[in-house]
Amino acid sequence: MRLGDLMRVSIRQLLRHRRRYWGVILAIAIGTAGFITIITMGRDLKKNFNHDLELLGKATLIRVYFDRRPSFEHQWFYSSSVEALRKLPGVRDASLTVHHPWVVGSWEGQDFNCSMLGVDESFWKVNGLSPGKGQFFTAQDMKDRKRVVILGSELARSIFGRKDVKGSKISIQQELYTVTAVLNGAGLGDYTHFAFVPLTTAEDRIQGVSPANRIYLRCRTWEDVEKVAPLIPGAILAVQPVQGLKVEVLWDQLQRVKAIAWWVELFIYSSIVATLILGGVGIWTVMMAAVRSRTREIGLKKAMGAEDQAIMAQFLAEAVCLSVAASLLGSALGWVSVEVTSLMIHSHPGQGLFLMCVILGLLVAVGLGVAAGIYPSLQASRMEVVSAIRYE
Repeated sequence: MRLGDLMRVSIRQLLRHRRRYWGVILAIAIGTAGFITIITMGRDLKKNFNHDLELLGKATLIRVYFDRRPSFEHQWFYSSSVEALRKLPGVRDASLTVHHPWVVGSWEGQDFNCSMLGVDESFWKVNGLSPGKGQFFTAQDMKDRKRVVILGSELARSIFGRKDVKGSKISIQQELYTVTAVLNGAGLGDYTHFAFVPLTTAEDRIQGVSPANRIYLRCRTWEDVEKVAPLIPGAILAVQPVQGLKVEVLWDQLQRVKAIAWWVELFIYSSIVATLILGGVGIWTVMMAAVRSRTREIGLKKAMGAEDQAIMAQFLAEAVCLSVAASLLGSALGWVSVEVTSLMIHSHPGQGLFLMCVILGLLVAVGLGVAAGIYPSLQASRMEVVSAIRYE
C-alpha cells in the first residue's frame, strides 16, 4: 500500500471513531501545550520573576561598599566604577549611592529625624521600587541638583499622618525640599523609614555627607549572582583602589530561592511528562480496543492477500496520526497560551523559539505514537486468518 493511501485510510478510520479518541487527544494536546508554553515563555517568565525578587529577600541584589575600620584609608566610589560594573555579563543595572544615618528635618514646626540616602536615577530599578503617587526623580534632576525628596511610606505617615503627600514641602537641615513621591509596594524593608534625595544634591547640600560610598547591583537572574560576585573586585580595581572592599550577597536567601525554583520546575515538567505518558497509555488502550473490534476485518484482509507488514503499517499509521493530530491541537492551544502569557507579563518571545518547540512537540508525538502503537500493530499482524474470520 502506498504511503498516501495508507495515511488516507488511517485518517478516515480516526474520523469514523473520533468519539473513542477524544480523551486521548485532549491528554496529549494538554501535555504538548504545556511543554510549548513552558519552554517558549520560560526565559521571559524567569526574567520577570527575577525582576520581582525583592519580595523573596533581594536574592539577585549585591551590595558593594568599603570597610570603614580605622585601619583602612577612607575611600569612595567613582562613577567610572559603576559603569564598569554595568558592563559585566549578567548585570542588569547598578546604582551609586551615599548613606547618611541621621539627618534633622521639620514640617510645620515639628522636628523629625531620619536616615537618608542620596541615590542616582538607577536606584529605583535596581531595588525594584515603585512610587505610590508621583514620580521618581530623573537624570535631569540629578544634573540640576534639585531639592526634591522621596519618602518611605512609614516616614511619610509619621511626619504628615498620611501617605498622600505629593507636592508637600519639608525642611531638611534648614533647606526646603519638595516631596515628589512616596515609596509603595511590598518588600521595602527599612526603606519605609528613609528619605531619598538626588545623589548630587546630597553631596552638595547635606552636611556631613561623604562622597558616594555604596553601590547596589542587580543581576539579571539568580543564576548570574554566583558568576558576577567574584568579578566585582577586579572590575573596580581596573579604575580605582579597592582597599577594604566588601561584596555582600545574601547567599542563604539565594539558595532558598533556587531551591524553590528547582522544585517548581520539577513539578511542572513532571506534570507534563506524566500527561504525555498517560496519553501514550491511552493510545495503546484504544488501539488494542480497535484491534479487537476489527478482528474480522483483519481476517478478511488477510484472506484477500494482505501481508502482515501491510496490516501492521495500517494500525501503526493510525496510532501515529492520532498522536500527531493531538500534537497539532496542543500546538494551537500552546500558541494561545503563549500569547495570553505574553500580554500578562508584557514580554513577547521570538517566533523562532516557538516554532522550534512546535517541531519538537511533533517529533515527540510521532515517537509516542510509534511506541504506543507498535504492540497493538504486532498483535493485529500476527492474527491467524481462520480464527480472525470466525471471531464474534
